[in-house]
Amino acid sequence: MQPLLPPDRHHLRAAEGWLELDNDREAAAELDRIAPEFAAHPDVLEARWHLGARAKQWERCVAIANALLERDPRRPTAWIHRSFALHEARRTQEAFDQLVPAANRFPAVWTIPYNLACYCAQLGRIQESRTWLQRALALDERTVKQAAARDPDLKPLWESLGGTPWQTRG
Repeated sequence: MQPLLPPDRHHLRAAEGWLELDNDREAAAELDRIAPEFAAHPDVLEARWHLGARAKQWERCVAIANALLERDPRRPTAWIHRSFALHEARRTQEAFDQLVPAANRFPAVWTIPYNLACYCAQLGRIQESRTWLQRALALDERTVKQAAARDPDLKPLWESLGGTPWQTRG
């Protein structure tokens, strides 16, 4: 994959900075300044996905993530982004089905089994949710516990257990 060179690299970095500053309009303007031949560069697509996610344009995010996956299937965030957008678009079973192959492809990425746990909880598959959550915990216990304690997608799991099995520390 060809790296982005100036000035396109500078526009991308500026867009990422604007996203961090919560200025979506300026981020979009910087992305629009990138040369058309680099509009489908994976790093540019990833920034566009984040812009779409902030606007809750989930179907658009699915399309962007599919393009990202086509160009760089070795990028775990492409898989995660696609399934997250599918879930937010109320296509949770599809989100689950599309993310399962990534669990074996990227065994060290805690976000994948964590998201699978969330999708299973939302689909009412509580035991399967517990299994996926245990897999995520084995990868990064502290981060997963912090995320899981406040994640509404896991509410069905916590209700089945009578609450979270741990307390988060501030």
